[in-house]
Amino acid sequence: MVTGGKSLRKVHETLCPDCKPIRTTFWIMIFASIHFFLCLLPNFNSISGVSLVAAVMSLTYSTIAWTASLKKGVHEHVDYSPRGKTTNDHVFNFFSAMGDVAFSYAGHNVVLEIQATIPSTPEKPSKGPMWKGVVVAYIIVAICYFPVAFVGFYIFGSSVDDNILITLEKPSWLVAAANLFVVIHVIGGFQIFAMPVFDMIETYMVKEKKCSPSNVLRFTIRAIYIGLTMFVGISVPFFGGLLGFFGGFALAPTSYYLPCIIWLTIYKPKTFSFSWCANWFCIIAGVLLTITAPIGALRNIILQAETYKFFS
Repeated sequence: MVTGGKSLRKVHETLCPDCKPIRTTFWIMIFASIHFFLCLLPNFNSISGVSLVAAVMSLTYSTIAWTASLKKGVHEHVDYSPRGKTTNDHVFNFFSAMGDVAFSYAGHNVVLEIQATIPSTPEKPSKGPMWKGVVVAYIIVAICYFPVAFVGFYIFGSSVDDNILITLEKPSWLVAAANLFVVIHVIGGFQIFAMPVFDMIETYMVKEKKCSPSNVLRFTIRAIYIGLTMFVGISVPFFGGLLGFFGGFALAPTSYYLPCIIWLTIYKPKTFSFSWCANWFCIIAGVLLTITAPIGALRNIILQAETYKFFS
């Protein structure tokens, strides 16, 4: 919600610099309105086209981000020192940054949901195509992330925005196009991450509350969820802080250590074997991430909120 709204605002400001500025709140509401229509799509298979377009947009705008940065050249008076001024700043920023990493490389809850929809037989188990898909996915993720990280830091240093495309100003048409690609990407990303939540809530309402499955129930539940996330996005539009917080608090458990706990419980590998050590390493690191990342992110949000006016 926050990314989509801010990217839409950047497109407007880039293409029409003399126009009257529009509040970020309104841009987030415009972005959310798109999802009130897309939420009518029933399941993962129905959003495959949206997902494909989102993936292509991700490659496109990340490539624009680092190539345009190289074209711009090193920023005047670039500073490569850490943003914090004290040891406490460095420590908490590090915690928040680890939450960003957890958010960026998370999504295994969605991976499991996708695998559950793939036909699987003893002759052709779903783990075959899933393994190929995961390998290709992480290669693409690396192609998207690493050039942006290295080039962005080289060009802008520690002054770069949470979203590097917000920092870029010229060429204006290219920056506007890249931000529009971001909007398209996060439209698909929102639906992909929300679909398991939709399914879980609808299943609960039908099985536990004995509601009749219908399009009305589907739209009502999904519209309420979208409305709530829109309200949170409007109230706390701190992109970097939210990434770190949700990366550590919500996504680290499902991506980094709960699967390892399940693996150890079911397969019971030999103590001190490679599999045993690797899984326990992920469990310890994941738990530490879940504790420290939200602390660092919340501190950053609180510091940013000191100068923030709600619904501005």
